[in-house]
Amino acid sequence: MIENLLQSTPTWINFLVYLGLGVIFLFVVLGFVTFGILSERKVMGFMQGRIGPNQVGGKYGLLQTVADVLKLLLKEDTIPKAADKPLFLLAPIIAFAPAFMVLATLPFTENLQFADIGVGLLYYIAVSGLTTVGVVTAGWASNNKYSLIGGMRAAAQMISYEIPLVMSVLGVILLTGSLNLNDIVNAQDNVWFIVTQPIAFIVFLIAAVAELNRTPFDLPEAESELVAGYHTEFSGFRWAFFMLSEYVYFFAMCSLITVLFLGGWKPIVFLDFIPGAVWFSLKFSAVLYLLIWFRVTFPRLRADQLMEFGWKVLLPVSLANIVITALVKSLFY
Repeated sequence: MIENLLQSTPTWINFLVYLGLGVIFLFVVLGFVTFGILSERKVMGFMQGRIGPNQVGGKYGLLQTVADVLKLLLKEDTIPKAADKPLFLLAPIIAFAPAFMVLATLPFTENLQFADIGVGLLYYIAVSGLTTVGVVTAGWASNNKYSLIGGMRAAAQMISYEIPLVMSVLGVILLTGSLNLNDIVNAQDNVWFIVTQPIAFIVFLIAAVAELNRTPFDLPEAESELVAGYHTEFSGFRWAFFMLSEYVYFFAMCSLITVLFLGGWKPIVFLDFIPGAVWFSLKFSAVLYLLIWFRVTFPRLRADQLMEFGWKVLLPVSLANIVITALVKSLFY
């Protein structure tokens, strides 16, 4: 681990090293967001019988997302006259900061992790929930009734699906006996938890899509509609911060699914000569592709259908999975 290499060095040097590593990792994540959006648009184009971006940056449109980012940075930054200015300026930061903070505890390989803490999974869930505050703040600070309704709708969705999300991982915690993400990965040496916890995986995957505000649970944004929701009044780079936080969470959630249910960097039997980083990348890419596939395939749910599905279907199923897991563990372990 990185932290083990710095135990014998002075505190101020550790601070500078971590700061430098954090900045480097931020650029890595921004690179993922830039070309992750491009990949998503190309995959969606392929699935829908379209070409996708193919103008900016040559035949494959490699610089299309870069051009979109530059466009957002050059756009006028408008603030509504009646808005609560301090909160309006603060809301995008509140929404984005937790998205980057949760990446600290994710183990990408056995030796690539910024902070190996004993309650890494709890840290992820707790910190990611803070983004809801930024969403509600954005809706309130805009002083626009439609933005406020959009913010409240987004908060209701995120809170509702956070509960089955947490409940689904309790089965993994019961089998592992730890909240440490490295321990969870190491517990999957023989078999991945997607095999022993299939119900938990399905519930977690569905709840994760809802938490990411992606189709078919994209009601908070509903990009095909005229009014986008809680960030309607935001423009330029402040609007880009909300989009950035969504795609950073996309990166983080795909990584978390890989760690919890697909064995992280652990190889398939007889293929352990392939490096762990390659295995993690392959599993991560598979989850990424699956979520993009969902976006292309499913229609958007109505608000009442979304809430009923979370409370009446996912929550009881996740509770039943906990009971079944506890019974199986008490009988066979």
